[in-house]
Amino acid sequence: MATAGAAETRRRYRPELQGLRAVAALLVVVYHVWLGRISGGVDVFFLISGFLITGQLVRAAGRGRIEFRPLWGRMIKRLFPAALTVLLAVLALAIWLLPQDRWFQTIKEVFASALYVENWRLAADSVDYFAQHNTASVVQHYWSLSIQGQFYVVWPLLIGLVAFAATRLRRSLNSTVAITLGVLFAVSLAYSVRLTATNQPLAYFHSLTRVWEFALGGLLALAIDRFMLPRLVRILLGWIGVAGLVTCGMILDVGQVFPGWAALWPTISAALVIVAGATGSRAGADRILSSRPLVYLGNLSYSLYLWHWPVLLFYLIARKREAVGLLGGAVVIGVSLVLAAATYRFVEEPVRKSSVGERTRWGSYRFAVLALLPVLLVASTWQVVSAKKADFSIALDDDHHPGAMARDPETPKKPLPGKEAVPPLIAVPNDWGGIAEAQCTPSRFDQILEVCTSRPEGTPTKTIVAVGDSHMQQYLAAIKPMAEKNGYQVTFMLKGACPFSTTSDAMPGDAGCLAWNSAAQKEILAMRPNAVLTLSTRDVRVGPTEKTPQGFVDQWKVLDRAGIPVVAIRDSPRPGFSPPSCIEANGVKAPECSVPRKKLLADPPYEKLADIPANVSLLDFSDYFCGRDRCRPVVGNVLVYMDDNHVTASFMTTLSPVLERGMISALGW
Repeated sequence: MATAGAAETRRRYRPELQGLRAVAALLVVVYHVWLGRISGGVDVFFLISGFLITGQLVRAAGRGRIEFRPLWGRMIKRLFPAALTVLLAVLALAIWLLPQDRWFQTIKEVFASALYVENWRLAADSVDYFAQHNTASVVQHYWSLSIQGQFYVVWPLLIGLVAFAATRLRRSLNSTVAITLGVLFAVSLAYSVRLTATNQPLAYFHSLTRVWEFALGGLLALAIDRFMLPRLVRILLGWIGVAGLVTCGMILDVGQVFPGWAALWPTISAALVIVAGATGSRAGADRILSSRPLVYLGNLSYSLYLWHWPVLLFYLIARKREAVGLLGGAVVIGVSLVLAAATYRFVEEPVRKSSVGERTRWGSYRFAVLALLPVLLVASTWQVVSAKKADFSIALDDDHHPGAMARDPETPKKPLPGKEAVPPLIAVPNDWGGIAEAQCTPSRFDQILEVCTSRPEGTPTKTIVAVGDSHMQQYLAAIKPMAEKNGYQVTFMLKGACPFSTTSDAMPGDAGCLAWNSAAQKEILAMRPNAVLTLSTRDVRVGPTEKTPQGFVDQWKVLDRAGIPVVAIRDSPRPGFSPPSCIEANGVKAPECSVPRKKLLADPPYEKLADIPANVSLLDFSDYFCGRDRCRPVVGNVLVYMDDNHVTASFMTTLSPVLERGMISALGW
């Protein structure tokens, strides 16, 4: 690509690209704020980045050398100031406004965002069922900036390596780069399609599933000057592209189907707008895209994207709402635009135009470190203070925090001291049942199933299998003290949203859950444990809506034929809101933080079933979660719930003696 041609290309496309950025940013903001959906605008940013930097790098390589240090230095000066300014503001507001049970998650994500690995942080959470229940983070939108930052580091190295190979092999630079990008496009898109089909939450944040979008932009940069299309065709392509961008989020559920084949929709739409270029026609979409308001908004697009999400979430938190509404959305967008304009005017532009980082060889990198320090220092201080605040312990004989035992009819009642409830609100998100010392291996029948076993010292007196979904997992905190006391070996097989059944009850038709249950059944039959612990009901929600699915009973029958005893526990009530958040906002005695018992619990649904096999013992601990009239958020100075449906490990620990007594009685141990 000749230098003159490159200069002409930049002049020809710069206004339209700024307008395209503006449209993408507006779509992201409007869809997030007013519709609660994802638009696909981020994919447009990725394509534009690939288009711009690939052209820049190929031109530099064609002149003889890519200057990596100045290139990365300019990127630091362009990206860091606004991003870190917003992170500092978010930290200050989060400490003030966020409920304590969201502190640790926010701190982790601020670190990840500052270091441009937020997408991997969210990817790790996306494959952890419980992590999906975290309330939306105020910085989770930094996932796309993280991918873009990683791209800016890797792409120059890639183009530099390809340019070196082309020179040594005496090949055309443009052709060699085009072949390389074509291979990357095909491989990344294929991987994106495959991973989206098997694990869409992971695929959404995975860097490698997005490489093809940058590669497509790069291929477009290499070929753009070769498009000699009639003006009428370019006018048509421009409007088709704009229409595709606007309608993408309306028609597709972007949050559920991206970034596989579906992500071709916004990227190809954006590519059509770029191919259309400057038509010079009053009827062309470029006339609007290159207008002064959209070009200015394109300049603000980076800061607007950074600000809109935390402004939206802090608005919802401050107003105690689930959605903003039309007027509230207008306020959020207006505030975001004002903050974006101020950030662009007083932060982005002054730093970009200044000589900061240019006086010494490594000045830009020193600037990066100095810019990062305030964010990392504030986040680290918050982390230390939060860790100290979250420190607590609980024991079965804790008279100050008896938890479930305060409702045990067989335990002598003692005066309950006026102690603060445990766990502290800040520690609630991490108060999750588990057995850390368990050893886990893939099942011999299907690797979709992970089999984890905790063995006692010496020969086990009994072998127990706990199997089911996260509501079975929460009982591990009650099982562990009992197992340690009696020398039981505990094996657990757990999968989120997949109770032990012959069908997929939480998500009908879920092939993964069906395969997992089949493998779990085979594993249990091969192990022949002394007892299997599982749930007898599900969906104890307001209604009441509790049921015992036939698939549960069918699994019990399979174990009955094998002579394996089953202890089936009634599911814990699900209040449908987060009691810890309610307590922090309204106080522990606020009526809105508890639920009338009759709205959650009726007669157990399994009492109406006539085909429950003889090997099943049914345990019901509802009276420990709920009093005679209400299901309250705190029992015996212990918080019962950690979110809208899961029970804290602390409360389950206090339930251990009751579970032990029930199992021994039921099984005759």
